[in-house]
Amino acid sequence: MDPLRAQQLAAELEVDMMADMYNRMTQACHRKCVPPYYKEAELSKGESVCLDRCVAKYLEVHERMGKKLTELSLQDEELLKRMQQGTGTA
Repeated sequence: MDPLRAQQLAAELEVDMMADMYNRMTQACHRKCVPPYYKEAELSKGESVCLDRCVAKYLEVHERMGKKLTELSLQDEELLKRMQQGTGTA
């Protein structure tokens, strides 16, 4: 696969993953913060605060998980590289 195509596929995958994260966050925070039967057309102060906190926490957890997964991936790559060097294969 040529590098340009690989980069394009990676960008498409990233967009798909961000859309999925956004949809999950929207559903989770809506379920948590907005009652199933609306009393008013506008969000109440409590609902707005709840949604703001929920989104902030969701994004913070998403960022932490991304950093940890990147760290683990780099460790795996380093271990694989050392194993290959130890056996003389590349």
